[in-house]
Amino acid sequence: MADIYELQLTLDLPGSLPPQDLALLRWHLGEEGGRQDDGYAYPLWADRGPALRIGGALVGELCSDGPQWALTVRQEAHPDEFDDLRRMVVWLGARTTTVGTVGYLRFYESHVPDVLVAEAGTVRSAVLRVEKVLESATEVIPDPHA
Repeated sequence: MADIYELQLTLDLPGSLPPQDLALLRWHLGEEGGRQDDGYAYPLWADRGPALRIGGALVGELCSDGPQWALTVRQEAHPDEFDDLRRMVVWLGARTTTVGTVGYLRFYESHVPDVLVAEAGTVRSAVLRVEKVLESATEVIPDPHA
């Protein structure tokens, strides 16, 4: 058994993000022009390609549409990285323009993730507990017209 988690983040950042903040994000994403200067041992989100335990692909992308930046990350994480990940997620929470769900952390064998919610400059974890699972045999995505 492995101690692997899936971390997924999707959030927006202001277009006015200072150059040093963009450089740190780019370094964590393994991009050219990135610069590490905040005590991290290695980039947290530089892995790409097939995920070993969580399935699907590992990604990390920072895009600009002019007035803001969009960040998407899906990576495998080990508990040994949680201190650095927590520090980075809190750092992003203080800068994000997104309010509401910005991602989740899920143990790779679990069906239910801990949801990450941004509000008022912070990120908190909403721990979901399920006693009973209701499943639909016919609809994976609900029909809004039914």
